[in-house]
Amino acid sequence: MRTYRELFRAPEFTPLFLTASMQVAAQTVSGLALGTLIYTATGSPLLAALAMFGPALAQVVGATTLLSAADRLPPRAALSGLALLFALETAAQAIPGLPVWAAFTILFVLGVLASLGGGVRYGLLNEILARDGYLLGRSVLNMSVGAMQICGFALGGVLVATLSPRGTLLTGAALYLAAALAARFGLSGRPSRAAGRPSAAETWRNNARLWSSKPRRYVYLALWVPNGLIVGCESLYVSYAPRDAGLLFACAALGMLAGDTLAGRFVPQRWRERLGGPLRLLLAAPYLIFALNPALPFAVAAVVLASVGYSASLLLQERLMSLTPDELSGHALGLHMSGMLTMQGVGAALAGVVAQRTSPSTGMAVMAATSVAVTLALARGLRPERRKPHVRPSGATREVGADQSAIDW
Repeated sequence: MRTYRELFRAPEFTPLFLTASMQVAAQTVSGLALGTLIYTATGSPLLAALAMFGPALAQVVGATTLLSAADRLPPRAALSGLALLFALETAAQAIPGLPVWAAFTILFVLGVLASLGGGVRYGLLNEILARDGYLLGRSVLNMSVGAMQICGFALGGVLVATLSPRGTLLTGAALYLAAALAARFGLSGRPSRAAGRPSAAETWRNNARLWSSKPRRYVYLALWVPNGLIVGCESLYVSYAPRDAGLLFACAALGMLAGDTLAGRFVPQRWRERLGGPLRLLLAAPYLIFALNPALPFAVAAVVLASVGYSASLLLQERLMSLTPDELSGHALGLHMSGMLTMQGVGAALAGVVAQRTSPSTGMAVMAATSVAVTLALARGLRPERRKPHVRPSGATREVGADQSAIDW
């Protein structure tokens, strides 16, 4: 599967694409509204950063308790039900006079539930598409994230300015409801991918199984840590440039869209593993300019350029799938999403603490320098290796590294 036309002809890809796009738009619009609401009420860069990215911290709770359900629930029911719950809880955040602690309690619940949603969605994508179509399909979903964030932050900025933050939150709730309807009436009823009842114990066993492979550990760390630290930079946009935060977020989404388009459609297979390290460095290095407290045009240029580096995660996801048995695909992708979003929450918290003690621009530069250091430290474990064919029980072959004997099928 090499073209977008072939991709959208695949049964069920289009409704999955619409469901994911509307959820991203809803999250973007409501996140900007809540971040603005909290910053206006408290004047705290830390609380504003956590309002936008703090729910990701709750992903670690879902990753250790709920992820076994990603392969053990019917995908259509899970996706539509989760989107409906998000709509209700986002609407609750718009209640006038809602205390700050109550808003963060709702955010925590949303974060826990989101850890399950990522595993269900991307496990279903792996089921809908042939294995050779996963990278293209995932890149298109990433592109939709970029496009919806551009539109969402632009729309959210307009709505916050002309309507109100609470009215913008209700708009986000309506978008979540539309996503629930798209999943319920667009996807077919599929059985769960794995048998058995989901449980916290089964989640821990599968997490341990996935973490037992050294190659997978390096891939997970590279997916989680550099990305999370740079999202910490993004979490300071509101406090760095309160009037232009929407523009900075939209420019970050534009850079991510460009990077995912290039990586998913135009980068040849032989280049993919070699480009991962340079792209992760690109993700961080431009943010070092914020140590100089740059004017808005230079800040915008740095944000666009850096965000192209997010495409490194797309290449690493393809590598993760090549190292993972099919019956754990949803769990593995859910663990990736939960770990990544948890690190994004950690990055937002760390950036907020640094900014609180110094300044938002200094916080961005510190997080960027840390991301560069982590990428360099992980480089050795992610070097491309000679590969040999591995024969699976079905008779199909899969490419695995020469040192991956610890992988359990």
